[in-house]
Amino acid sequence: MITKPSKNYVRKRVHARVRKKISGTETKPRLNVYRSNKNIYAQLIDDQKGHTLVSANSNEKGLELDSKSNKEAAKKVGTLIAERAIEKGYKAVVFDRGGYLYHGRVEALAEAAREAGLEF
Repeated sequence: MITKPSKNYVRKRVHARVRKKISGTETKPRLNVYRSNKNIYAQLIDDQKGHTLVSANSNEKGLELDSKSNKEAAKKVGTLIAERAIEKGYKAVVFDRGGYLYHGRVEALAEAAREAGLEF
C-alpha cells in the first residue's frame, strides 16, 4: 500500500530545493516566511553569518488583531517587518516563501512589506 506524503513533508522538500538557489547576504538578507495554522512569522536572515537580523510575528504584543491567522494579521506582520528592516538599514531583500504557495497569507505579507518600502 502506497501512502501519500504529508503536506508539510512536501513543503519542506520544496523549501530545500529553493534554498539551494537563494541565500541572504549582509547587504541583501533573505526574508523568510513561516506560517502555522495559528500564526505567521517573518524574519530577515544573513545566511553567510547564520544570524537573524530582524523578526516579526503575529503573536507579538501591541498588534491589534482580531485573529492571528488571517490575511489582516499577515499584512500587519509584513508592514512591521519592513519598518524594522528599514530602521536597521536594510532596503533590498531576497524573498523566501518557505515552500508555501505565493497565495493567501504569504502573498498578503509580501505585498504589505513591498508597500512599506522593502524591495524584492
